[in-house]
Amino acid sequence: MTTGNEINKKPLNKTGSPQSGGPAFLTIGKLQRTHGVKGEIVMEVLTDFPEKIIKGKDVFIGPRHVEYQVRSVRSHGQKLLISFEGLNDCDEVSILRNQNVMIKTEDASQLPEGEYYHHEIIGMQVVEENGNPVGTVQEILVTGANDVYVVTQENGGEVLLPAIHDVIINIDKKNGRMTVKLPEWD
Repeated sequence: MTTGNEINKKPLNKTGSPQSGGPAFLTIGKLQRTHGVKGEIVMEVLTDFPEKIIKGKDVFIGPRHVEYQVRSVRSHGQKLLISFEGLNDCDEVSILRNQNVMIKTEDASQLPEGEYYHHEIIGMQVVEENGNPVGTVQEILVTGANDVYVVTQENGGEVLLPAIHDVIINIDKKNGRMTVKLPEWD
């Protein structure tokens, strides 16, 4: 279904990951319910940098990555109230409910030394300090204390590695390689 507001919005044909291996888009929020009558919608924040979501910023919404420009944004408890150019009332913005809000990966903030986006870790080859292969990072479990890397071994087994300094010795993004000290379980 196309509304009058989407006619002027062009979906990007590019989906998935660019050839470099990383994703083309990073999710920064999820739209929930409309708020008031002036086109605001509640957004759950899924980024560590909500202060970068500002008036005039271009974002991409939904599975077709339809581009919208942020008209206004303000805090609403742990969430944000956000509105977009061209969507001026609650009926118009309601088409965006339950959709993800994304930015282009290239527009993401640079992380401090030693911090990584999940897409940079997934797919890395994992080796022990002595060079013995462990496997490939397939998934990252987000826990309260620290992330846990799920490493799939060639024999089909899995190794769970806590993302702590005692276990993760080195991450070489350029070569897609993680060096680890396997924990000794009692």
